[in-house]
Amino acid sequence: MIKRLALSLTLVAVTALPALSQDLSEERIKELALEAILENPQIVMDAVAILRERDAAAQAATAAETLETQRALLEQDENAPVLGNPDGDVTVIEFFDYNCPYCRRAKPVIEGLLAADDSVRIVFREFPILGDASVFASRAALAAREQGLYEELHWGLMGLSGRITEAAVMTVAEEVGIDTAQLRTDMESAAVSEHIETSMSLAQSLGITGTPSFVVGDTILPGLVDEARLIDLVGQARSDG
Repeated sequence: MIKRLALSLTLVAVTALPALSQDLSEERIKELALEAILENPQIVMDAVAILRERDAAAQAATAAETLETQRALLEQDENAPVLGNPDGDVTVIEFFDYNCPYCRRAKPVIEGLLAADDSVRIVFREFPILGDASVFASRAALAAREQGLYEELHWGLMGLSGRITEAAVMTVAEEVGIDTAQLRTDMESAAVSEHIETSMSLAQSLGITGTPSFVVGDTILPGLVDEARLIDLVGQARSDG
């Protein structure tokens, strides 16, 4: 960012002195840029704003392209857990981390949506970005699919309070009836690793940097969303076909 800003400020100086720039050395151009900044510090803020606008526009374009070209992976990935109606006509994708307090607050929102709409399907993208314990929890949840208990472990982990630990994950796993020895083995499977890697890749392409984040149709929603808003977006996506 600093190098880009310096380059932008140098370009400002060159642009401001078109008649002279061809005859000036690079060192002199830098001196003129510094002089311009000292005389008018607002130049720095303007340059930062320009860079941010360009970055935002580029990210928006990348996200739109991802929604178009990776739609099948986002909505129909066989290696992603699905709740609700597996044949539903609208898909809601949630990127989440078990250690994220806002993701836990999204639990009743998702449950409310599923209760209100029997034609919606929820695709869960495990997105463990808050430390090793989050990675452990995600691996455990994904591995629980081998015992048919992903949903039970997912809701159990989302119902915890405070910082999740490996011990807490295994306690919840035992409570929902999971063979924890088998779970630890399954946690190291290629399918588990692939799901998390795909989540990271998709999040980067979509510009998702925090949790929870939702994708509904062509809308990307960062942060916690209330049930009414989510229901509205599902309705909009259904109307859009």
